[in-house]
Amino acid sequence: MQQGTLMRKVKSKSWKKQRYFKLQEDCMTIWYQSKRTGKTESAFSISDVETVREGHQSEVLQSLAEEFPPERCFTIVFYGRRGNLDLIAGSAEEAQCWIQGLRQLIEPPKFFSLASALGPRTWIRDWFQKADKNKDGRMNFKEVQHLLKMMNVDMNEDHALRLFQAADKSESGTLEGEEFVLFYKALTQREEVLSLFQDFSEDGKKLTLLELVDFLQQEQLESEGTEELAMELIDKYEPSETAKARHVLSADGFLMYLCSPEGSIFNPRHQALWQDMTQPLCHYFISSSHNTYLIEDQIRGQSSIEGYIRALKRGCRCLEVDCWDGPNGEPMVYHGHTFTSKIPFREVVSTLGKYAFQVGHPFPGCWVLRGPCSHPQRQAQSTAMLGITVLDESGMRRCPCCPPLTGSSSNISLLGAGELKHKILLKGKKIGRLEDTLDGPGDEVPEVSDEDNGAEAEEEKRRAKVVTRRGSALQKDRESLAQALSDCIVYCKSVAFQGFQEARSHSRPSEISSFAEAKARKLIREAGNEFVRHNAWQLTRIYPSGMRTDSSNYSPQEMWNVGCQIVALNFQTAGAEMDLCDGLFSQNGRCGYVLKPSFMRDEGTLFNPSDPSSWESPGPVTLTIQVISGQQLPKVANSKAEAVIDPLVRVEIHGVPGDQAHQETKYIENNGFNPRWDETLQFQIHVPELALVRFVVEDYDKTSRNDFVGQFTLAFANIKPGYRHIHLLSKDGTSIPPSSLFVHIRITE
Repeated sequence: MQQGTLMRKVKSKSWKKQRYFKLQEDCMTIWYQSKRTGKTESAFSISDVETVREGHQSEVLQSLAEEFPPERCFTIVFYGRRGNLDLIAGSAEEAQCWIQGLRQLIEPPKFFSLASALGPRTWIRDWFQKADKNKDGRMNFKEVQHLLKMMNVDMNEDHALRLFQAADKSESGTLEGEEFVLFYKALTQREEVLSLFQDFSEDGKKLTLLELVDFLQQEQLESEGTEELAMELIDKYEPSETAKARHVLSADGFLMYLCSPEGSIFNPRHQALWQDMTQPLCHYFISSSHNTYLIEDQIRGQSSIEGYIRALKRGCRCLEVDCWDGPNGEPMVYHGHTFTSKIPFREVVSTLGKYAFQVGHPFPGCWVLRGPCSHPQRQAQSTAMLGITVLDESGMRRCPCCPPLTGSSSNISLLGAGELKHKILLKGKKIGRLEDTLDGPGDEVPEVSDEDNGAEAEEEKRRAKVVTRRGSALQKDRESLAQALSDCIVYCKSVAFQGFQEARSHSRPSEISSFAEAKARKLIREAGNEFVRHNAWQLTRIYPSGMRTDSSNYSPQEMWNVGCQIVALNFQTAGAEMDLCDGLFSQNGRCGYVLKPSFMRDEGTLFNPSDPSSWESPGPVTLTIQVISGQQLPKVANSKAEAVIDPLVRVEIHGVPGDQAHQETKYIENNGFNPRWDETLQFQIHVPELALVRFVVEDYDKTSRNDFVGQFTLAFANIKPGYRHIHLLSKDGTSIPPSSLFVHIRITE
């Protein structure tokens, strides 16, 4: 066996160890071993790899830029919270070989069908490799029994043996190649789907074009162009060319359709950009993160540009950059007065400039600039920011940090997200007023924001007093040092909140106030309707309590209920709160902007989330969910090899207080492979425009807390009624194919 490719595995500037890397014959696993000892250190599956980045795209590789050229460097990025793998190849050719090879292997299939052998066989091959213990390319019955345990199946031994013998066409006592495919197909037979198919099929073997149209109209509630849609589905999912020619759909094709994006609970039309993007920024919910640079806790956690990359790739549009004075006149980004590590500000800005619009949408980003930097270092900040460029729609490279200033501050507020494409909006304190930026410099002392960074606020107060004492000459000098940075702050000038009436009388739409979660809850309790009206014309940012040193999150739903646009969460912490965030922003092309309901964009609205009857609503809707079955549910993390889960499904409604509810099915004992529930859950929802629906699968435990298995969350507005599959996500929000739920959805008024 060849040793593999010798490359340097890098953890820090001083930690560079040579390791042999090799792709195993299954093309699914990569192992690496020490050059010195020859001992295998670790291995990882191709399915765990999210992407591969070329060049110096990590702090570690950037620190080695002078020693190793970018052509030899690359970073393997894993799903979830597993740390990245920084590698340095022996040559540029070797690096490209690995980069291109890995990218081809991790390219996902367009869809996965549980009717194996009809679609891509990646998952079948993966299971085979896991079960083939002696690696002889065959699988005996003992290995089959081990496979069933791995697949979460507690099957009667006699039944398993019958399936095994039926697939063993060669009568060799082992399964290989197509025999294993036959076994897998028998194992994944979907009786509930076959029964549904036969309800609409006259001969039980096929759906004619008219029968498929009937199914689409009666059950899937498709109302327009159903015959054309039926033809498209047959052409796309029917595996038999003969059946395609006859315009009929087989049972296999029917299953493939139900497992496809068209058969998903998520309305495929809402996955693309489908909302009006010309409204003012305050009319949108905006995906926002708190202390984006942190990838762990708030006290000793690591600061990393990876935090920014991950957030941006997740659709986040509002990021936080906490700047403090650093050595050699270079500002550093970290959580002040803590033990978190530090990153040079210029590296953060360079990374943000590269990834800000790379996810595939051009809508504006917002950088929340904080920290009591000295004025020379603020000048360094502005130099770094004004030095970045991005490609605009005309193909020109321009600096995104200073949007065009035309007209007055009153019409600036009317610019919508669509008019600010490829722009970066800076939120921070500003010298003077917006009118001064438009018409000439002013002499106003910066206002103190109510940000959560107490040290910053105290520093600004101290400096304001110094400025007052030393007179206008020093004031002019102070302004000149930070003027370039201040001029970039146009749309999101930080101001202290003095009350809703004061804000309405004296604030401008181009200003923004920030609230800690506790202050926001107090305002919601005491003046819910006023808060909604305020958010109809001005931006509001909410941030977590300073007590959340573990980087935990508050519920964003209560903030969205009053129309708060920038609800900042700790993106590094998985849980229900981030599930809600991902669920809301998974629509509209994942652009990070979701248009608020019309009644929350009206400055005279009567809506109060605590009292939905205070406004004229269309009336409640009834959501009926029949939870039918589950398919290939994953094992609980760190469980024993022989353990099989007892799954149950909980459905949660998140919305205004009167709509908050949850119900759950019974648990199915010892079956995570194909559990059947056939239970109906029903909810009344009074404000569906604000509701999110979260499906959670748990492993029941009568003696302790249930264990998380998978979840999927989406906005009520994005639900597609009918027979639908729900493709589950992990705790980190990543896909875990082929795990899914099969449900029937009805929505009535």
